[in-house]
Amino acid sequence: MAAVFVIFLREGVEASMIVSILLAYLDRIGQRRHFRDVLAGVGAALLLAAGGGVAAYLTIRTYAGSRVQTIFETATYAVAAVVLTGMTLWMASHARTLSKELRARTDAAVSRGERLGLFLLAFQAVGREGLETAVFTLAIVFASGTRGALLGGSLGLALSLVIAVVVYRLGRRINLAVFFTTVGALLIVFAAGLVADTVQNLQQLGWVHVLDRPLWDTSRQLSESSALGDVFHTFVGYAARPTALQLACYLAYLAAILAAFWQRNRRHVPTVTAPAAAVSAAAGRT
Repeated sequence: MAAVFVIFLREGVEASMIVSILLAYLDRIGQRRHFRDVLAGVGAALLLAAGGGVAAYLTIRTYAGSRVQTIFETATYAVAAVVLTGMTLWMASHARTLSKELRARTDAAVSRGERLGLFLLAFQAVGREGLETAVFTLAIVFASGTRGALLGGSLGLALSLVIAVVVYRLGRRINLAVFFTTVGALLIVFAAGLVADTVQNLQQLGWVHVLDRPLWDTSRQLSESSALGDVFHTFVGYAARPTALQLACYLAYLAAILAAFWQRNRRHVPTVTAPAAAVSAAAGRT
C-alpha cells in the first residue's frame, strides 16, 4: 500500500499542479470559459489511463501462473523502471520552467481560438502522468500483490488533490523543490528494485544465465511474502535469495542514476511556485 501511496501522491501532485497552473492562468487573462475545455481533457485522460490499466490487469490475470504472465511482468518491470527514471530526471531539470512553458502553450491555444488545443494540452499533460501511474501500479501489483493497492492509491490521490487546492486557493509562493527531490530520490530507489526484479525474471525464464546463483538465503529471517518483507521488497528491492547479477545491476543502477539526479538538482536548483502567484508575477511584468 505504501508504495502505491507514494506513486499516486507524486504523480497526482505533478498532474494537479499542471492543471492548477492552466486554470489559474486562464482565470488571470479572463478566459474562464475555457475551464470546461481543460477539465474535459483531464477527464478524458483519467478515463484512458484507468481503463488501460484495468484492461491490462484483467487480461494478464487470465494467464496467472503461466510463462506468459512472467514475460508480461518482466516487460512491465523494465518499462516502469525506464519511464520512472526518465520522469524523475526530467522533473529535476525542468521544474523551474514548467509554469512558463505551460503559460506559453496556453497563450498559443487561446490566441488561435482553439478549444481543441486546450483540451489536448490538458489531455496530454494529465494523460502522461496517468499512464505512467498505471504502469507503475501494475509493476507494484505484479511484484507485491494487490493488498492495499486501492487504499494506498486513493489516499495518495486524495492528498495530492488537497495540495493542489491549497496551492490554487492560497496563491502563495510555495517551494516544492524539497518535495520533488525527496520523493524523486525515493522513487529512484524503488526503480532500482524494479531493475532487480527484471533481472530475476530474466534468469527465471532462462534467458540470462550469467551470475545466476543465489548469494544468500534470508527467507527464514525475512520472507518476501511477509508484511515487512513485502514493504522492503517494494521500496528497496529486497530479495531473500538474490543472485550476483541482481545485486550488481541494483547497485550499478543506484550509483549511476542517483549521481545523475543529484547533479541535475544542483545545476537547476528547481523552484516550483504556486500557480496563482506565478501567474500574478508574470502579469505584473507585462
